[in-house]
Amino acid sequence: MDRNDVDWKGYWPSCPTPFKEGDESLDLASLRALLEQYVARGFHGVLINGTVGEWFSQTQSERLQVAETAIDQVAGRMTVVIGCTAYTAKEIAGYAQHALAAGASGVEVSAPPYSKPTFDEIVQYYEDISSSIDGPLMVYNWPHGTNVEITPDLADRLVDIENVVAVKDSTPNAEQFYETSRRDVGRARVFGPYMTRRGLQEIQEYGGDGFIGGGSIFGEPDARFFEALWRGDLAFCEEHARRTEELFPKLWLPGGWAGVYGAYQSELKAIMAMIGQPGGTVRRPRLALTDPSALAEIRHVLVEAGIAVVS
Repeated sequence: MDRNDVDWKGYWPSCPTPFKEGDESLDLASLRALLEQYVARGFHGVLINGTVGEWFSQTQSERLQVAETAIDQVAGRMTVVIGCTAYTAKEIAGYAQHALAAGASGVEVSAPPYSKPTFDEIVQYYEDISSSIDGPLMVYNWPHGTNVEITPDLADRLVDIENVVAVKDSTPNAEQFYETSRRDVGRARVFGPYMTRRGLQEIQEYGGDGFIGGGSIFGEPDARFFEALWRGDLAFCEEHARRTEELFPKLWLPGGWAGVYGAYQSELKAIMAMIGQPGGTVRRPRLALTDPSALAEIRHVLVEAGIAVVS
């Protein structure tokens, strides 16, 4: 398999998993409602049980339920890729086989957390995963959560593995990302920070496929960025990139690994509540963002950026 075996492209939200206030149980009804909003806003795909989806605080049974719910709700109307990251390739194989059998478009996996494997160990890990599944596999570079950076040289080795068709690169090192993108976009779908003015130049000159963001704050314009790019409306792309560059540093720390006012998932769910998206609450170890002054500042940032907030 390679990039030509899938049509993955455009803007995909990494979907938050809603939990209920109080007991922090899964809120699958809200998940379905959120996914319907994603379809209505024209998003091209969705990533389930990624970092924003708080897979790390779900039980095995819950992860399967979330995957099944998302596939049942929107598969066939948008690309659905299921995050299957775990500590071992053997455990991942179970999640991945389940997702593909349930109808997912593919699966996504980061390097194993905590163990900080060597490059040879990472290659073997992805080879083991690939050999255990019959479907498309996305490599996820998430150095903040794994303590491992998938460099351009390592990415070159990984995209040669059977079943690897895509790379989602969340490195805080933009220059490194652009090098990886240039080197591997001919063999794998590449998702990364193209939604900036610099990123727009890179994708025009060298190619690129899309961006997987933490939910979506702008909504429909995030999808329209790529639609405009594909039809050559660069004026819209440049304006949306400018708005993104102005807004995001006010909300997210450099590299996008945490919010200015709290943990990434906690701040995102607070924002979602302000803009009318059904995100529910976070689950421990994450704590909900409740500081009144922080919430007021976030609301001010959104209003200042022209994003409608609910009263």
